[in-house]
Amino acid sequence: MLIAKEKRKENIAEYILYIWQVEDIIRACNFDIEIISQRVISQFSGSSKAVNDIKDWYIDLILMMHEEGVKENGHLKMVKKLINELQILHNDLIYKIKVSKYLELYYWALPNIKEFEIRLNGKTSGEVETCLNAIYALLLLRLQKKDVSGETLDTMHTFSNLLAYLSAHFKKMEENKYRH
Repeated sequence: MLIAKEKRKENIAEYILYIWQVEDIIRACNFDIEIISQRVISQFSGSSKAVNDIKDWYIDLILMMHEEGVKENGHLKMVKKLINELQILHNDLIYKIKVSKYLELYYWALPNIKEFEIRLNGKTSGEVETCLNAIYALLLLRLQKKDVSGETLDTMHTFSNLLAYLSAHFKKMEENKYRH
């Protein structure tokens, strides 16, 4: 919860990836708050109030996942909404505002985005979600301690640069400091 709050405030792409990871942790623990407490929450140091707040946060997420029907797979509506907002901003930066640095990053990443979209069989809501899925796949490979080729790392670098720039614009927009 504390990590999520900080990530939400500072970098929206990292926040989304973090929530995806938490969703997977909840699934891996069979939606059992006691298992989550033993394996995850016990790792947090802090006051008992902070630990209880974290536990409550996990309970809320478990309930939302049940209510929204994302027990087996999929993502919470709040996350989908954020991805949609990022996709709209992404499109605005490319087609309406035409921010030169963003266009440069986009065209650098575009062949990789198209290649990854093919691998996903069109199962994303847009280019932003494609980039997020690719970065998340890399995260999972690293967690499994699997080798990652230099070519794959170069591809992921194009995605991460694009998402970092997009996240910075999103933060400015939320802070009402957005200027074209």
